[in-house]
Amino acid sequence: MKKLLLLMMLVAPLMACQEHKQEETQFVTVEDGHFMRSGKPYYYVGTNFWYGAILGSEGQGGNRERLCRELDEMKRMGIDNLRILVGSDGERGVKTKVEPTLQVKPGVYNDTILAGLDYLLMEMSKRDMLAVLYLNNSWEWSGGYGFYLEQAGAGKQPRPDDVGYPAFMKAMSQYADNEKAHELFYDYVRFILGRTNRYTNVKYVDDPAIMSWQIGNEPRAFDTEKLPAFEKWLAEASSLIRSLDQNHLISVGSEGAWGCEGSFESWERICSDRNIDYCNIHLWPYNWGWAKPDSLLENLPRACDNTKEYIDKHLEICARLKKPLVMEEFGYPRDGFKFDLGTPTAGRDGYYKYVFSLVADNAEQGGYFAGCNFWGWGGFAQPRHEQWQVGDDYTNDPAQEAQGLNSVFASDSTTLAVIREQVDRMKKVK
Repeated sequence: MKKLLLLMMLVAPLMACQEHKQEETQFVTVEDGHFMRSGKPYYYVGTNFWYGAILGSEGQGGNRERLCRELDEMKRMGIDNLRILVGSDGERGVKTKVEPTLQVKPGVYNDTILAGLDYLLMEMSKRDMLAVLYLNNSWEWSGGYGFYLEQAGAGKQPRPDDVGYPAFMKAMSQYADNEKAHELFYDYVRFILGRTNRYTNVKYVDDPAIMSWQIGNEPRAFDTEKLPAFEKWLAEASSLIRSLDQNHLISVGSEGAWGCEGSFESWERICSDRNIDYCNIHLWPYNWGWAKPDSLLENLPRACDNTKEYIDKHLEICARLKKPLVMEEFGYPRDGFKFDLGTPTAGRDGYYKYVFSLVADNAEQGGYFAGCNFWGWGGFAQPRHEQWQVGDDYTNDPAQEAQGLNSVFASDSTTLAVIREQVDRMKKVK
């Protein structure tokens, strides 16, 4: 009996270590330039689902029944990687901005949204889905840069719907070297990464349902002269995140060179930082002038050619850095630049199919293209107005964009068929 007890005492710590090791393998890691999960290569087809935390709340905008239905449908489709906004910032009742907001003022948080994020992560974990959580935004639709500048004493910041995007972007260029604004953001990062999920009692930093912390959505310098300060800020932010969390990957949320004032050199310097685990690019043929509203189908070949050239240049950099690449935003408007449910999506389907083929071809050849998140999941939403209004369903088109412009709905059968085909192909990549 004594020998048995002694044996159990010796074996128990080993079993505990094995159990802990098994838990650790659930986190996505990067090995030799490729994602790994549970000891196997991880390639994926994901989507953008920025409103997930709001949908998971029990306050304004919350709809947990719809959230679970959406997650079930995405899981059924094989879409297992969701890029999600942690929360928006600032005052409510502002046209073209997401609400309800999470961070009302620096250090003042809307607990219903925090509960929504907790609930979302719990439900994703049940379905073995992974979250990429972004913490900031250079654009107006969730607060981000403009909120931090105002709170840092830079005065009231303009919005594009009032002054236009050139004036807005010039104003946002102040953020790159505003250290007070940065410190306010860092306080927010410390708060979010320091959380424990109220439903699972799992610390965020220990939650395998999170794949990556992302510094922001499309962070930009907005001025070539501000690139050095911009790069410095991103390095500081990634260093802070790493000091708080040793388990999760860190990414930037960048558009690529397009988000670095056209500088591939700047993007390479940013991605080469030792705390940045993998690289991101975004692609928007319509927004970038490669496809016109009145000739979307006619412009599709040009959009595809420019897309390949843009991706190839970034893949060359990833090969030098030996880091995976994820194309985590891309979209194409509905035919005829229409927004209504049920309108044709031949142009979008063609663009998706082309992008997916580039990802899968490269992955099958052992390249660094590891995944993609299309923009974005509108699911079972029923848009009521072209301009989003409080009380409307959330689509994946933020409040400043026409509802239905880039969202993929559950009724878009042809697009879903293209996505499903890519999911099946990526599952075979080893």
